[in-house]
Amino acid sequence: MNCKQLYHNTLIFVWIVCILLLSGCRLTVSLTGGNVDPRAKTVYIQTFRNNAVVVNPLLSQEFTNALKDRIQGQTPLTIINTENGDYKLEGEITGYTINPVAIQGDETAAMNRLTITVSVRFTNTFDETKNFEQSFSRYVDYSSTQNFTSIESNLVNEINDALTEDIFNKAFVNW
Repeated sequence: MNCKQLYHNTLIFVWIVCILLLSGCRLTVSLTGGNVDPRAKTVYIQTFRNNAVVVNPLLSQEFTNALKDRIQGQTPLTIINTENGDYKLEGEITGYTINPVAIQGDETAAMNRLTITVSVRFTNTFDETKNFEQSFSRYVDYSSTQNFTSIESNLVNEINDALTEDIFNKAFVNW
């Protein structure tokens, strides 16, 4: 096949794809890999209560907002304030711990680990086989020489990003 034939075949292929896309055929394409039922329009996201033994007073709202932002940014769903959404995400923060890691020879910790655990209940009103109840946990290590209160907000944001990605993937990517 010469270059002229290749160009001609490519042009025909592009036109066919354009015609199919514009013909009204329903084609769902997700750049994020999400799998949202085409009938779904809404999602209810409960404010995740902080039931951890150690309570960060801002964590409940920050985590809930991070989850809402992820779902709003990666799906066409509208977040609603009533429990009758097509999808529901509910749960609570069950753990907020700081533990020493990387113990040195003098029995002091070179690193500390902040861990956040969240219990999630997901309901899919269109397909009950996709419903789940699961705990998700993520952590970040930081140097024990750092002042925790000065870096806590950044650590929490990093963990919230990882947790919301895990929850999104479980709910909408089916991993």
